[in-house]
Amino acid sequence: MSASSCSFPSPLETPQLAISFRLLLSLYAIIPICLSLQWADSWFWQGYLQKALPSSPGHFLLFQILFGTPHILASTILLASNQDYLKRYRTRLLGMSLAIVVFFGLGSLVIPYQVLYLIVAGWTVYHVLKQQHGIARGVCRLPGQAFQVLMWLSIVAGFAIYVGIFLKNSLTPVQAEWVNLAAGGLCVGLLLATTYYQRLCPTFFSQCFLWANSLLVLSSFYLYATQYYFLAILVPRLVHDITAYVFYVTHDFNKNKPQPQNTLYRWAKKCHIPIAIVLPLLSFGAAFLLQAYGDLVVNYLGVALFDVEIRKAVTLGLLGYFALMHYYTESFTWKQDSPYRQFIQFTK
Repeated sequence: MSASSCSFPSPLETPQLAISFRLLLSLYAIIPICLSLQWADSWFWQGYLQKALPSSPGHFLLFQILFGTPHILASTILLASNQDYLKRYRTRLLGMSLAIVVFFGLGSLVIPYQVLYLIVAGWTVYHVLKQQHGIARGVCRLPGQAFQVLMWLSIVAGFAIYVGIFLKNSLTPVQAEWVNLAAGGLCVGLLLATTYYQRLCPTFFSQCFLWANSLLVLSSFYLYATQYYFLAILVPRLVHDITAYVFYVTHDFNKNKPQPQNTLYRWAKKCHIPIAIVLPLLSFGAAFLLQAYGDLVVNYLGVALFDVEIRKAVTLGLLGYFALMHYYTESFTWKQDSPYRQFIQFTK
C-alpha cells in the first residue's frame, strides 16, 4: 500500500470499519522492541542473537513467508478479484507488464545485474517509506516542502542502509566505507530536519507520528551499524506490511460486508469464512506454497517435459513480477480519486 496523503474523507454511506491512526502508530513499537533485543544481546547474551539470526533476512525462508511476499500477493488478489478495478486500470496494467518484461527480461541481457539490483532496491525503499510518510502527512499536516525534505532524506538514507546490508559481500572496503558515511550523514540530516520541523505539527500526537517515521530509518541505521542486519530490515518491513494489511482488510470488509461484491467473497460467505481473514489466509497460504515449493515444481516440470532445468522461475521471476507490479499499482490505486478510497475512512 502506498498513500500520497491520508486525510479524513466524508464517512462511508454505511460506516463499517475505520482505520485508527493510533493503531497505525502502535505498530512502531517494533522499534523499541528490536533495540531492546540488540542491547540485551550485547550486554547479557554475549552476541548469541546476532550469531543465531541470518546475516540477510532473504536467507531465512520463514521471513520471506511472513514478510514482504504475503502483502504483495494480498495487493494482487485485491486488484485481480474485483473486475471493476481491473477494467479501470487494465491499460496501465498491460503497459507496465510489457515494460517489466522488456526492461528486466530483455534488458537483463545487456544491463549489468548490479545495476538492475540497485534499481529494484531503490524502488523498494521508495515504496516502503513513501507509504509511511504519505500516511503520516495526513496526521502531521506538514507544508509540502517539509514533507518532501523529510521523505527524501528518509528514502535516500534507507537506500544506503539497504545497499550496505544486501550488498555487503560485494562491496570493496572503500565502497563499504562510503556507503556507511553516506547513510550516517543522511541520518544526521534526518535527525536535524525532524527536530526542526516538529514545531509545525499541530498536536503532540502528530509529533509522535513524525518522529516514528524518522526513527524507523534511524533505528535501522543503528542496527545496521551494529551488524544486526536482520533486525535492521525487520523494523521497516513489519511496520510497512502490517500497515498495508490494515488498509487491505478494511477495504475488503467495508466493500463486501453488506453484500459480497465478487466471486472470492461469495465463496467465502458460503464457506462461513469471516471477511476479515479471507485476504490474509489466501495471501499467506499462497506465499508459503510459492516460496517453499514453487521453484521445485517448475524445475521438476521443466526437466520432466523438456529436459531443461528452470531455476528460480517462481521466487525470482513470478514473485519478482508481482513485486514490481505491486510497487507500480500502489502508487495510484490508493489516491484520493481511486475507487479503493471510497471504502476507507479514518479515525484517531
